[in-house]
Amino acid sequence: MSATTVTVLRDRWRRSEERLSGAVLRVLLRGGGGAAAALAVARLHDVHDPGALCMLRRFTGIPCPGCGSTTVFIEAGHGNWAAALAANPVTVVAAIGLLFAPLGPGRWWWQLPNGRRNVLLGTALTVSWLWQLHRFGFLHL
Repeated sequence: MSATTVTVLRDRWRRSEERLSGAVLRVLLRGGGGAAAALAVARLHDVHDPGALCMLRRFTGIPCPGCGSTTVFIEAGHGNWAAALAANPVTVVAAIGLLFAPLGPGRWWWQLPNGRRNVLLGTALTVSWLWQLHRFGFLHL
């Protein structure tokens, strides 16, 4: 691919960012990439189950806030949407947010002051960790 072709494609992509069709295309590309990753991870898991990937959980038995994130993609790849949501609801919400970010939520996120973004991230991590502690029987809510 020549430098001129790369420049033309780059300029075309930048112009498309300002149009809704460009945003929709980016959502479709992200969705397709996420679906392909979920299918690949599900297939890999079917062939070889490595057990718990989280080092904290593997060595201490205590789940971290991100525990269940790989399971989300495995279950989504198998089409088990309820099981994916049960594995880690915060990961599902984050994935949906990232998927649709080009349509507007991405701009909303970056317009927030740093302090507010940090509070939202901290709250999400806390909620996720409480969910994981409950899911693995450490909390009896």
